[in-house]
Amino acid sequence: MAPYDSLNLGDHVGDRPLDVAANRAILQQAMGAQPVFLSQVHGAQAVWLSDKTAPGTQADGCITDQPCVACTIMVADCLPLLLTNAQGNRVAAAHAGWRGLAGQGGQGILEAVLERFRAPAPVDSVQDASKIIAWLGPCIGPEAFEVGDEVRDAFVVHDRAALALFKPKASGKWLADLQGLARLRLAALGVTQIYGNDGSRSWCTVSQPLRFFSHRRDRVSGRMAACIWLD
Repeated sequence: MAPYDSLNLGDHVGDRPLDVAANRAILQQAMGAQPVFLSQVHGAQAVWLSDKTAPGTQADGCITDQPCVACTIMVADCLPLLLTNAQGNRVAAAHAGWRGLAGQGGQGILEAVLERFRAPAPVDSVQDASKIIAWLGPCIGPEAFEVGDEVRDAFVVHDRAALALFKPKASGKWLADLQGLARLRLAALGVTQIYGNDGSRSWCTVSQPLRFFSHRRDRVSGRMAACIWLD
């Protein structure tokens, strides 16, 4: 039943629990791996996953090197970000809304995930950030993400280059490029292989009602998931 009639995977948005469980079972069967759903709080905590990790563990990022355990991030406007390395021996995922991306003191969810992704690791493995591969999923686009001065200031205070990713809209209001801000953070962390969302309209959750859930567009909305795992 609308607005949850398109494989809603969120168990915290008012949908019937049995329907959500059935949808998650469909996802797991299609993947052939176990998705581990986190309790996401727009923070900067990242955890290692195993087949023993409890569903609902509180974190906004996760990493694993265990086969068939899927790092899973739910979204409905925030940016899902998936990572692997050139060796293909570990994967990670991050829930990057603006709060988690900005973090505190310039340390947000991407810094937390990459710190744990890189270590412990063999010397010849993922210590080199240039060997890390990132993919950005759909999120609210730069023509739809209206924010206030406090959001702009949270990024610009730590990196003046972020100024270019905020377009003035009205007094004290800006249009923010969330995927662009994530790309800026990744580049600062040495990650250069970045794919997926390029900020175009086709990736915008708000602008594509037939493709994506969007909390900002609909207020009551289901949740999508981005998953990455090792076979």
